[in-house]
Amino acid sequence: MKNIGIWLDKDKALIFKLTDDMEVFETIISNIENFHIHGGSGTRFKGGPQDVIQDSKYLEREKHQFKAYFKEIALEIENADGILIFGPAEAKDKLKKELEDSYKDINAKVKAVQIADSMTDNQVKAWVRDFFKSN
Repeated sequence: MKNIGIWLDKDKALIFKLTDDMEVFETIISNIENFHIHGGSGTRFKGGPQDVIQDSKYLEREKHQFKAYFKEIALEIENADGILIFGPAEAKDKLKKELEDSYKDINAKVKAVQIADSMTDNQVKAWVRDFFKSN
């Protein structure tokens, strides 16, 4: 039986693989850029001309970076029997949605998606062990 726990946020994923006779801990760095979009310039006149910032360009690039990040995670977890996804932000929900849309066979193995704060490596290991002992 191979169970896998994934703690993830926008910066990295901590993957803990738990089998009957072995434990493996891996880190995947996301390479998702932090976009700091600065506002355009305006005028002091009401309704005057303004520069428009193209948010869609940045959001589209971020979406593709998330897809590449999730693909790398999916390759690591594809042979699991049970999967736990947890983390502090919306990245865990985006991963679940990507699994539902693009990796249906992996999505069927997801046991839970849980909210968790930032954790040390040992806290991640303990969380995963406790989850799979009780389920």
